[in-house]
Amino acid sequence: MIAYSDFLPIHNQIREELDDAYTRVVDSGWFIIGNELEQFEREFALYCGTKYCIGVGSGLDALHLILRGMDIGERDEVILPANTFIATALAVSYTGAMPVFVDCDRETYNIDPSLVEEKITARTKAIIAVHLYGRAADMLKLQMIADKHGVKLIEDAAQAHGAKIGERRVGSLGDAAGFSFYPGKNLGALGDAGAVTTNDKELAERIYMLRNYGCSKKYSHELLGVNSRMDELQAAFLRVKLKYLDEWTGERRKIASRYLDKLDAKNVKLPSRCPEESNVWHIFPLMTDNRQALQEYLKQRNVQTSIHYPIPIHLQKAYESLGYQKGDFPVAEGYAEREVSLPLWVGMSQEKEDKVIKYVNSAI
Repeated sequence: MIAYSDFLPIHNQIREELDDAYTRVVDSGWFIIGNELEQFEREFALYCGTKYCIGVGSGLDALHLILRGMDIGERDEVILPANTFIATALAVSYTGAMPVFVDCDRETYNIDPSLVEEKITARTKAIIAVHLYGRAADMLKLQMIADKHGVKLIEDAAQAHGAKIGERRVGSLGDAAGFSFYPGKNLGALGDAGAVTTNDKELAERIYMLRNYGCSKKYSHELLGVNSRMDELQAAFLRVKLKYLDEWTGERRKIASRYLDKLDAKNVKLPSRCPEESNVWHIFPLMTDNRQALQEYLKQRNVQTSIHYPIPIHLQKAYESLGYQKGDFPVAEGYAEREVSLPLWVGMSQEKEDKVIKYVNSAI
């Protein structure tokens, strides 16, 4: 079986360090908002090139708390791509604001900057740029639009830990960024966790309070906060993994490069090439008009695949009240109908990759 994803290789590589981290936390007797979280926040901020990092409970919480910290709420609008995981939109909805969808670029799969400006109204307070599948969105164009209209630019970096535009990493390219450390991410915890990065001191201080019941000191509650705190165990595990992230990213890029070189592009649409540093290949997406047949063919040969994402957010039952119809975002809808994600994970052997390439090329 060639698994779609397999965590054992990286965990076996660092098993002793993970065990040491676990022991260190247990022996400390301190499990919430302690030294491990403080150290991870410092280390991840340094890695991203920001002044502040705030560890929270999940990637969804990270985005939600950014919006709350920016006082975005009822009657406000937030622009985001139509092709993303539903968490991006849920973060907006949780504040009471309205998610406003924009279609995506056919080549990059990310939000199409040329379509953003027409969606901006007097109620628009922010744009969320999702670095989808691990590829950095066009932040330069989006920042120009945000500056022109005086709105915030937020990064959803849940799939793009370590990706760069020029010399700057994602997480440092907008007013704030939300990260997920869900176990399947390129930098994954051993449970749920997330973080906010920003250079805005006032925003950071508000999010520090919001994540911890709205208080800056115990039993003194200044804001209507929530309980969203990365625990000490997850922080300790992430500190171990962060040291290896660039090495693991290099391996992911080698696998993706072989896919790009050897898959038969006449029969499927491959991801477009881009500067190497701007894509960390969280997902390797193919587009095909014969998705079901391809997946079944690969399944019969013991190759697992996945789909990201089969139902666009605007067509989800949860968002039917917004009144969108099929055809409103044709590019995103085309992705939903045609995308297949191939196996790509650290520790995947060349033999396994060659088999995937062989089977994909022979199937279509």
